[in-house]
Amino acid sequence: MTINAEVPVAATRAGPTAGRAGQGAAADQEADGTSAADLVLPLAAVGGVGILAGYGYVRRTRRARTRTTPGVAAPVVPPVVSSRPPVTPLPLLERQAGAALVQADDCVRTSRAELSFAEARSGPAAVEPFHRILREAERELAAAFAIHLRYGQGVPEGGEEEAARRQALAGIVGRCAEAGRRLDAAAPGFDRLRALEREMSGALEVAEGRFRELTGRSGAVEATLAGLHAHYPASATDAVTGYVEQAKDRLVFATTHLNQARQAADLERTEQAVRELRAAEGAVGQADTLLTGVDQLADSLAEAADLVPAALTGAEAERERARAQAAAGAVDGASRSLLDDTDAALAAVREELTGDRPYDPLGALRSIVRAVSALGAGQDGVLGAAAWLVGRGDVRAADGFVATHRGAVGAGARTLLATAERLLGTDPAAADEPALEARELAEQDVRMHGNPYSGGAEHTSGAVLGGVLLGEDPDGGPPLAFGGPDTRKRGEPHPG
Repeated sequence: MTINAEVPVAATRAGPTAGRAGQGAAADQEADGTSAADLVLPLAAVGGVGILAGYGYVRRTRRARTRTTPGVAAPVVPPVVSSRPPVTPLPLLERQAGAALVQADDCVRTSRAELSFAEARSGPAAVEPFHRILREAERELAAAFAIHLRYGQGVPEGGEEEAARRQALAGIVGRCAEAGRRLDAAAPGFDRLRALEREMSGALEVAEGRFRELTGRSGAVEATLAGLHAHYPASATDAVTGYVEQAKDRLVFATTHLNQARQAADLERTEQAVRELRAAEGAVGQADTLLTGVDQLADSLAEAADLVPAALTGAEAERERARAQAAAGAVDGASRSLLDDTDAALAAVREELTGDRPYDPLGALRSIVRAVSALGAGQDGVLGAAAWLVGRGDVRAADGFVATHRGAVGAGARTLLATAERLLGTDPAAADEPALEARELAEQDVRMHGNPYSGGAEHTSGAVLGGVLLGEDPDGGPPLAFGGPDTRKRGEPHPG
């Protein structure tokens, strides 16, 4: 126990305690001093990094604000968000206007065709309100075609003129939309008049009757065309080349769909029966147009042959009157040149008329009318009759071609045809040229579209080319009906 009392533990409580405490405090101060030094260096480093980062940010900001290209200051401009809608390119507007014209013209033509079947069954009085609606739509369409003609003749481009072009295109689309709207508004009433869902048998009888009449008539028209080939040169009959064959094609299509309509009606598949009937009616109507075109050409050629001698005499009298004015000094050099051209044209006609070879009477009349028109002579009497006969024949030929090939014919040919139809009522001599141009342009459209009579589906393809059906599907798509664009959509299949 005494030895244990001398353990240093007891001794630390004596005087030496203060020294050890001093040493402990010094040790603590040394420890504290070492800890503070250790903390100062990292804090200083962090601070330095922060200062450098801030300085770099300031310099970068200043450089961004004062950045220049050689000699030109480029201040930062905040992006401007325009509230104006994007401007539609003019070529796109032109295509939209052309498509609107084609669609409106198709709707008018289809409505007119189906109206004829309704009239055959219900009588003129019942369909007169729809004829009135159709005439209103035709006026809107005629106005649209007139705007399109003026547009094509050259509204200047650029500046305010471009705004005028855009306004003209908007006018075309608006007129076409109004024509379609009028037909669409009348379509439900027309459907109630026809009542195909309830009285299919009567409509089928009308269509089948017209089909049988045309089938029998096709043989006679074929004989008429053979007679034209025998009596006139090829140039006289080019306008109806292939028409009998195309009419027979439409009739084959019609008989197929009439049979399917009858079968569907017997099975009470009303929707299918209506669809098949309308397709058959469209084909029957186009077969009628094709066969009628041949008969009309035959009549026009016969009338022209009777009229050519008198028209030539009248034209020669006008030429002599103009020569007398030239001898008196009343005309200038340009008019004398026209007189020489007139002499040459009339001499060529006289040679054809007195020659031994067949000639084209309508072509001869056309030459006479153009020669006299160039002199500015009046178109009364026999010359007026000649101008009317030529203009009417060319307008009919162009209209028949467009009607039976409208699935491929564009807005340009239709615009020229509308122009010729308008001139026929006011200046028949001026109607001839746009009518011929319309036919030529329509034929170009068809050639670019391709030959529908190649392959195994020529009947369906012919109906699509003629606009009887809407698509190139195996079944040709839905048929068209009385009404505008919204009515057309009723028969289109829904996607998915």
